[in-house]
Amino acid sequence: MSTIVCMYEVRVETSFSAAHFLQDYHGKCERLHGHNYKVYAHVRGNALDEGGMLLDFSELKHTLREVCSLLDHYNLNDFEYFRQNPSAERIATYIATQILERMPFLKKNGDGTAFLYAVDVFETDTSRARYIVE
Repeated sequence: MSTIVCMYEVRVETSFSAAHFLQDYHGKCERLHGHNYKVYAHVRGNALDEGGMLLDFSELKHTLREVCSLLDHYNLNDFEYFRQNPSAERIATYIATQILERMPFLKKNGDGTAFLYAVDVFETDTSRARYIVE
């Protein structure tokens, strides 16, 4: 008899507005411009708590909003972290790192508990970068 392993995923989202330019890009994105970014944080796991939840949405949503508020209405090139090239990929990495600093219990440990799986950053409705947390 085989055991069925379930994988659950929850996702929360928020948004922020910021300006940036890509210093090492040759095209229109090398000029200062702005985006209304949409950000998704995905948490996965195969164990539910006593209440039947993988993770409390409100706790993750609060943390994601807190992290994105650090970027909201700034020129992202002013952040040393992005090294003058705040691409959507680097923004997603930054957000994931900041979530894990605030919620270290979401680090993947292989025991089936909830872990931060990915962060998506949309620059537009049709352009997304995803950082998958390894």
